Amino acid sequence: MSKKRLDDTSKFLSYVLRHEPQAIGLELDSEGWARIDALIDGAAREGRQLTPELIAEVVASNDKKRFALSADQQRIRAVQGHSSASVNLQLAEKLPPAVLYHGTASRFMASIDEKGLIPGSRHHVHLSQDMATAEAVGQRYGKVVILKVAAQDMQAQGFKFYQAENGVWLTDHVPVDFLSPL
Repeated sequence: MSKKRLDDTSKFLSYVLRHEPQAIGLELDSEGWARIDALIDGAAREGRQLTPELIAEVVASNDKKRFALSADQQRIRAVQGHSSASVNLQLAEKLPPAVLYHGTASRFMASIDEKGLIPGSRHHVHLSQDMATAEAVGQRYGKVVILKVAAQDMQAQGFKFYQAENGVWLTDHVPVDFLSPL
């Protein structure tokens, strides 16, 4: 399978499983699961050819582990990053490490200095345990700024943290007081 086809399919899956399932007539359950046969049928109506094998390869080869297959291999979901109102992942609250990181672009800093980190159209703010991941995320948007998040201090003040299956840390909001640029 070509890298380009895998990348294109991964972007398509991110779009429909995280943000716009209705674009192909796909229904997600409250945990974000979609039937693979319905995904293949919906994609075909839009002129995109998917197979169970291609989908499985995208899931297995995705370096960010964005997707999960059900145990019976009949359903797929994005593990985090949803903006779809129909999805409400039931993640268990978890004690975060003392410090987490968030990569962003310098052009967003004025807003962050005013509002802190907000989820925007997503359900949660995404944080990483290491600076390298935060840097890679921030590079997608422009000149990188890495922010250090005092996660355990936040948690001690009542903020909740969750960890997605792929290791991404999630929280509802990070106030300015808990952020410092590196």
